[in-house]
Amino acid sequence: MSRLKALFIVIASAILVFAAVPSFAKKAPKVITIGTLYASSGPFATSSTPQYEGLKFWVSQVNKEGGVFVKAFNKKIPVKLVAYDDQSKTATAGMLYNQLITRDHVDMLAADFGSVLTSVAVPLAKVHKVMLFDQTGTAAKFFTPDNPYVVLCSLPTSGKWPYALADFMIAKKIPRVAILYASNDFDQSQAVTLHDKLVKAGIKPVYYQAVPTSTSNYSVLIHSIQATKPDAVIEFGFPNNDIAFLQGLQASGVKFKMVFTIFPGQLFELLEKNVGAKALYYTYTYPTPPLLKYEKVDLGMGLSQFEQAFKKETGKEVNFLNVAGYNTGLIMQKTLETAPKFDQLAFRKAVTGFSGKLMTLDGKFEVDANGAQVGEMLPVAQFVPKGVGGIEMHIVYPPNMKTAEAVYPAP
Repeated sequence: MSRLKALFIVIASAILVFAAVPSFAKKAPKVITIGTLYASSGPFATSSTPQYEGLKFWVSQVNKEGGVFVKAFNKKIPVKLVAYDDQSKTATAGMLYNQLITRDHVDMLAADFGSVLTSVAVPLAKVHKVMLFDQTGTAAKFFTPDNPYVVLCSLPTSGKWPYALADFMIAKKIPRVAILYASNDFDQSQAVTLHDKLVKAGIKPVYYQAVPTSTSNYSVLIHSIQATKPDAVIEFGFPNNDIAFLQGLQASGVKFKMVFTIFPGQLFELLEKNVGAKALYYTYTYPTPPLLKYEKVDLGMGLSQFEQAFKKETGKEVNFLNVAGYNTGLIMQKTLETAPKFDQLAFRKAVTGFSGKLMTLDGKFEVDANGAQVGEMLPVAQFVPKGVGGIEMHIVYPPNMKTAEAVYPAP
């Protein structure tokens, strides 16, 4: 073998070896900075604050272990959470997201709660090319082929939420359905999906009405719905809407064969505190952790371990938004553990790589090509009396998840 040929083989082998290992060209940072917002006041505070607490808990847990392992630097690095209070205001949120990117130069962004407060982060993340880990902003319009800088972590896009609900009512052959929804992207997308699936099955809703998200008195609306003689009443709203609607039902004395609201399945303690257990008897919802319990996980804690550890550290019982915040941290953790380079598109490629292969306490993490969550689909559950004044939840649909038969019509 000639010297020239031998030298060529050595060089080629070195190139192959170099290509197979992560790039350590950049100097490892002292901390991984994650920028986020929360709302301490305003209409989203009851959801935003517990989500933020869940994310903070994740940071606390990884830092107790010396930080998160970053494949690009082949070492563990502590995590620093840079957080500001947007007070539930989109104008303030937009300014603060921009500050996190341009002044604080955070390595990753985690959105505040819900579609409204996430809506101003999505275009900023795209323009500045920073990965946005969308915790619970479920508007489908966020996820487009031209924006690789956003992934939805802890809920499916809201237009997919009513799939099981529609199938349940179709299977039950419920002929007369009333749909009342708040006029925002989150609730309207669910109303449209449910309406269209029912119509396709030959069930035309007898009532289909939007109301302002700020609605706090449902008395007149309830009596208008009653006049249509529905066999099921579906109310899509934010927590304050659900509370006002259920309180209105109690005050009016009106009884329906089936009542569905969204947030008892996410913020059960909040709803029970404000309307009482009896107001929730025989009502339906989308169950989420901790009402759904996923214990066999690939990363982080199972639900029961999380509940115990979270309560020990914070003194609080767990709700879904705590789970969502912690779960977002896990997705960022897996991204850093997997990405061979410390850059934003490498982060996005890493998410694609483990999508569909990761099980957490929030269920199966899987996103489509545009970053929309498709793995964590929502079943239908019903609350029923337990003992004297107690309440428990049964999953009633789909059949492969069912724990009890639905009580329909409600007594």
